[in-house]
Amino acid sequence: MITRSNLAEQLREYQIRSKNEWASVSFFTSTSSPSNLNSSRVDVVSVIWELIILAFLVFSAISLYFRHMRLAIILVFVTMLLLLCMKITKQVRLNKKKKRRMLLPLSM
Repeated sequence: MITRSNLAEQLREYQIRSKNEWASVSFFTSTSSPSNLNSSRVDVVSVIWELIILAFLVFSAISLYFRHMRLAIILVFVTMLLLLCMKITKQVRLNKKKKRRMLLPLSM
């Protein structure tokens, strides 16, 4: 049964979760607008992964400069694989977040 105390507790938990947010700027995602600068701590990890991906791309360009084609192709393939994994995990995280928001009733 839904009671006022249960709703208040859910609202308090939701406010605590939304309060623990860090600001991060993401390079490869479309959510880096000024209105969405407050992101979760998981986005800090994604920024680190994006820097790793950028490093892989730079190393592949350097290996192309030194004419190591196999190494460059392998690095580009690993980079694409990392990008794909990042997009999948972002979608899963957004789905979980959406589902968690639906648990909180809209009207008090």
